[in-house]
Amino acid sequence: MTIGEAIEALKVGDRVSRAGWRNGDAAIILVPGTQGPTVESGRPLAFARNVGTRFNYLPHIDMVTVAGDVLPWVAAHADVLAEDWFVVESEHAEDPGAL
Repeated sequence: MTIGEAIEALKVGDRVSRAGWRNGDAAIILVPGTQGPTVESGRPLAFARNVGTRFNYLPHIDMVTVAGDVLPWVAAHADVLAEDWFVVESEHAEDPGAL
């Protein structure tokens, strides 16, 4: 599958990986956006300027590593052009015709 197809799979909740990423042990996921909590006191978040500040946590893609750690993911040129993407874990396992 292409990166475009992989992104569509992410949008429906699937985890996707590439053939060279330890056979699916590492994968990427779509993290939905949300509104962050109000900062009540101090500056627990580096970007929070004032008490009462709320922030938008925007949707983004994270990688889940082989060890189960999660970190932000940015596609490399090779990832964008690759056609070896596949669904690791599908929210649509009961529907064989789904991504």
